Amino acid sequence: MEEAVKIRSIEKVTHDVKQFKVDKPEGYSFTPGHATEVSINKEGWKDKKRPFTFTSLNEDDFLEFTIKIYPDHDGVTEELDNLKPGDELIIGDSWGAIEYKGPGYIIAGGAGITPYIAMLRYLYDKKKDSGLYLIFSNKTDDDIILKDELDKLLNKKTTYVITDQEDTKHKKAYLNEEFLKNEIDDVQKRFYVCGPPKMVEEINEILENIGADTESVQLDDQ
Repeated sequence: MEEAVKIRSIEKVTHDVKQFKVDKPEGYSFTPGHATEVSINKEGWKDKKRPFTFTSLNEDDFLEFTIKIYPDHDGVTEELDNLKPGDELIIGDSWGAIEYKGPGYIIAGGAGITPYIAMLRYLYDKKKDSGLYLIFSNKTDDDIILKDELDKLLNKKTTYVITDQEDTKHKKAYLNEEFLKNEIDDVQKRFYVCGPPKMVEEINEILENIGADTESVQLDDQ
């Protein structure tokens, strides 16, 4: 399935992240944490498909994508940055590997938080105690996506790690083995890991080194 959907609104979330709300096709549904291929309904852009995660809920009458803009990448997010309400995106069927499978740790880097937004919103909406703890790494304080909402959704079971800002209000650190050993109380719990490919690979190696149950590690890269 491919369908053109009209953009209802565009909201700036951080200096380089925007939320796009679009019309929802009738009968369309997805699992919180899943994604779809998105392209721009303009000549020259229709075949340039990129995967983006839904950050809305199935109950909403719209679909929402929370997208980091990369002006120096392949041009798609830069073109998304130029769109206005009334323009159209093309979406396909939903798919994905990330979904809630039980309590544990979310370890995310940058835009790697986006697959968990719908998942956490869903659990909060259903008043379910997720048993999840978030470790979220960013370069600077200003890069943290939806911090206030994440604190609310997780009842402040959150640790924000900043790598590149000396005067950060959060923990100045890197997600290395020593840091994660100190943050993780129970290596037998489930791990949800998403971020840049190199980070995901390194975290997976660290989790193996510290004795995590590899069957309970859910990996995805952004």
